Amino acid sequence: MKNEEKSFEDALKELEVIVKELEEGKTPLEQAIDKYSDAMKLVKYCGEKLKGAEKRVNKILNSDGTLEDFDIKDE
Repeated sequence: MKNEEKSFEDALKELEVIVKELEEGKTPLEQAIDKYSDAMKLVKYCGEKLKGAEKRVNKILNSDGTLEDFDIKDE
């Protein structure tokens, strides 16, 4: 399954499995390198999903029904 088809939660679970396997230290070197590469792709994918969610959450609905970025200004 490609990352684009995964939910954030599924990608995170897959990442957790890979990390656990690597932490056990029983994975042969070549497989460990492949798993590390897969893990880094999952980290990137999850990070992008979180950024997208953050952008959607940081919107405020105006009285006219339009959305604008919500920004807390320090005064």
